Amino acid sequence: MTSNFVNGRNIAANGIRQHVLRFGGPGGGRDQRDTLLLVPGITSPAITWGYVGERLGRHFDTYVLDVRGRGLSSAGNDLDYSLQAQIDDVTALVQALGLSRYSLIGHSMGGRIVAGAAAGQPAGLSRVVIVDPPVSGPGRRPYPSQYPWYGDSIAAALEGCDRETMRRFCPSWTDEQLDLRAEWLHTCNPLAIRTSFDGFHTDDFHQFLPKIRVPALLMTAERGDVVRDDDVHEIKSLLPGVLHRRVPGAGHMIPWDNEEGFYSAFGDFLGHTV
Repeated sequence: MTSNFVNGRNIAANGIRQHVLRFGGPGGGRDQRDTLLLVPGITSPAITWGYVGERLGRHFDTYVLDVRGRGLSSAGNDLDYSLQAQIDDVTALVQALGLSRYSLIGHSMGGRIVAGAAAGQPAGLSRVVIVDPPVSGPGRRPYPSQYPWYGDSIAAALEGCDRETMRRFCPSWTDEQLDLRAEWLHTCNPLAIRTSFDGFHTDDFHQFLPKIRVPALLMTAERGDVVRDDDVHEIKSLLPGVLHRRVPGAGHMIPWDNEEGFYSAFGDFLGHTV
């Protein structure tokens, strides 16, 4: 199948360089639908979500973001890697891109970011999709993953590694997925990752939910223990009307484990089936 990749762009927004990959572009009915901005998780540069961008790009003009400190966006130990800075990045990026009507999709850490952005009720936002967000925070159970999993794998990537090194950390991934991770994980700034991981336990994700005023979809994994049934119940109480879809047979990296189930879970929520 012909690729619908358009280009990569470096956008000056919120005082930093924000790198995005664009899929779909205008035409093919996409002009009549929301533009999508996809925000990946803690150690996922945009390129690792490229195959998802390709699928979404069939029907939507789609951008995939390198969150600050990852991929080709600004990095360095002098940057602010707080959740609020990441939220402000998304709001500023949307403005810099000139998006007049768009939906936000965020996975894991990205789910927390897009929830925070949506809570600010920005102009033009029409929908938000929150995918398996860490529900840890002050006074709550810890995030199920331990930091050494991230720190040790990044250290290996910084030295130089191959798929077999990455397989020790991600044994269920395909060779192609492991190759991408081995190639790009070194672009994840260790301070950025440590700050975001610590933020899973110090930032209150739930505070954003009552402030969201657009239709929302919560997508969760059947496995992985990130979002349990009681967590779903609490989220529904804080964000009345939120749709919930749990993807069968998938761990936290949902499209890695059940790609078609991931797409199916959107239904027609985005205004067109994926």
